[in-house]
This record gives sequence, structure tokens and C-alpha cells, in this order.
Amino acid sequence: MQPAAFTVDIHEGLLRLVATGDWLARHLGRIDGDLRTLEDDAVGRELIIDVSEVGRLDTAGAMVLERLLQSWPDRTEVSRIVGATTAHQQLLDNIRPHLAPCEIEPASRNAFLMMTNRLGRSIAESYYVALEILNFVGLTLVTLWRVMLQPRRLRVTSIFYHLEEAGLNAVPIVGLMSFLIGAVVAFMGAKILRLFNAEVFTVELVGISVLREFGVLLAAILVAGRSGSAFTAAIGTMKIREEIDALRALGLDPMEVLVLPRVIALVVLMPVLAFLAALLGIIGGGLVAWTAMEISPAFFIGRLQDTIAMSNFWVGLIKAPFFAFVIAIVGCFQGMEVAGSSESLGQRTTLSVVQSLFLVIVLDAFFAMFFLEIDY
Repeated sequence: MQPAAFTVDIHEGLLRLVATGDWLARHLGRIDGDLRTLEDDAVGRELIIDVSEVGRLDTAGAMVLERLLQSWPDRTEVSRIVGATTAHQQLLDNIRPHLAPCEIEPASRNAFLMMTNRLGRSIAESYYVALEILNFVGLTLVTLWRVMLQPRRLRVTSIFYHLEEAGLNAVPIVGLMSFLIGAVVAFMGAKILRLFNAEVFTVELVGISVLREFGVLLAAILVAGRSGSAFTAAIGTMKIREEIDALRALGLDPMEVLVLPRVIALVVLMPVLAFLAALLGIIGGGLVAWTAMEISPAFFIGRLQDTIAMSNFWVGLIKAPFFAFVIAIVGCFQGMEVAGSSESLGQRTTLSVVQSLFLVIVLDAFFAMFFLEIDY
């Protein structure tokens, strides 16, 4: 059984519609809108409807064909239905006298109700997505425990590959952006503090903000946009090509082969990236303090050591593995959810970045409140 379909071409100045498949009531819903808008492309041409390739035709299908013909603008006797079998022609003849115009009234829409409905659907969808991600987290942890019990199952080569691909290759962009952020924080802070003759406190501003927040947060954001999306794209492409099904057919667990090495690599390397980001951010702030406020590097480093507690440094490093775990889990989860088309791959890659950034910010807010409560 072939569903109803049609093609349109122009032949000798006539618009020719070739109907194919079974024009039955259950197949017409998906093409009815296209048929109703087809007359907008008429541009003064006559219409020929060819039904010679139609398989089965019921009353609804005949009505749709006749309605299209009757509603065609500037129609003359040239416009007609051709190629009908005897049974089809008899059905068309019986339908024609009973065809009456039926205008579709646009559905009345209440903007507030539409907004509320959309909000409710988004909340419900977010709830189910959160459950699926938590389930994926549990599956990842179970796989990790199984690998820890059998270390020979750990794919060390894959881990080192992702250490380089997702981590080491991100060092230039993370370092550059952290350097610039540190310089901007120092410049803007100095501009405000100069109003109170307190430019010297720029050292504390740069040290605390970069070590405690900006360094690790900026590294996580860049890794989420670069490596998290790469995880989704790579696994999603394998899903489209049915390579993941091939792994299962070979008796291999995709969680062990694809997910676990990426998670381990990112968790191991994120503290290194956070440390590098914090270091270069302080260097950027110190350079601005030296050139714009004449604070010498020796004084900057000395005051940094005297006034900045080491707890600010450790807070940034403590957060890094958690950020990495979230980014890797979301990236791999969205890759596994690719439905088998390039459109789905693009949507899942976008979702991966958005969800990773959202969860990183939420985690950062949680850690900020937690460390504030314990006075660390």
C-alpha cells in the first residue's frame, strides 16, 4: 500500500499534477495543506490532474481531487482530470454534483493560553529529560564500577586519545580567553577603584575572581562548546551510520567503548585546564596593572601572596571535575539520542551545548552557596 502523493510539473504551458498511490481518507491529511496552497502557484495556467497512477480511490480522495479542480482560479474547459479508470471516473462523476465549498475557519487562538500551554509542555519535557540524564549517569557509574573490578576492560589508548583531542588541543583557546578575561577584569576594576583612590585593591579583585570563579568557569564554558559538542557529533554520526549497532553485534558495550573513555579523559584534564586558565588570567590582570596603573610585577605577586588565601585556588580546582563530568555526560547522552538523520544530529549538538552550559552555571551557583555557608 502506497500513501497518497503527487508531483507537479509544467508541460506545454499547462500545470500538470500527477497523483500517485492510494488516495484514501487516512492518507490525505498530510497532503491536504499542500494541495490547498497549490493554487497560489497557478500564475494563470490551466490545470491537468493525471490519476492514471492512482491505486485505490475512495470518496474522500475523489472529493479532494474534484475540490482542487473546482477551486482552480481562471479555470476553463482545458482544466480537467485525465487517466481515470472506469470505476474511478464513475466515483468522480458521483462526487461532482455534491461538492460544496467548505471554507476552513482559522482556529481561534488565545495568546495567553498558547504561552501557558507551551510553558507547561517545556516543563514536562524538561522533567523527563532530567530523568533520562540521571538514568544515563547511573549507567555510566555502573559501567565505571564494572571496569574498575576488571581493569583489563579499560581502554587506555582511547582515554589518551581523548585527553589530547578534548583537552590538550583546547589549551590555546582556553589560555587566550582566560588571559583576556583577566586583563578586562583588571582594567574595569581599576577604572572603578580609581574613583576611591583604591587602585591597589585591583590585585585582590583579579586574584579572587579569577582563581575562585572566572578561571574554572571560563574553561568549562569553552570545553562545553568545543569538546562537549564534539562528543555529541562523533557519537551521533556513529549512531546514524549504525556503527553503535555494529558494536553491540560484536559483543562490545558502547558505554565502555565510547562513553567511559571520554568521561574519564575530560574529568582528568579539566583541573589542568582550570589551573592554566587561572594562571593566565592572573598574568593578564598583572600585565594590565603594570601598564595601566604602574603596579610592578613584584608588588603584584607579593600582594597576591599576602592577601589571597589558598582556599580560593582550591575552590576553583574542586569544581573542575564536577563541571567536566556534567559536560561529558550531557555530550555523550545527546549523541546516543540522535534519531538517525542529519537534522537530528544538528538539534542534539545544539541541545548538548545549551544543556551543558545551563548545568555548569547551576552547579557553579550551588558551589558558591555551599562554600559561602561553610565559610571556605
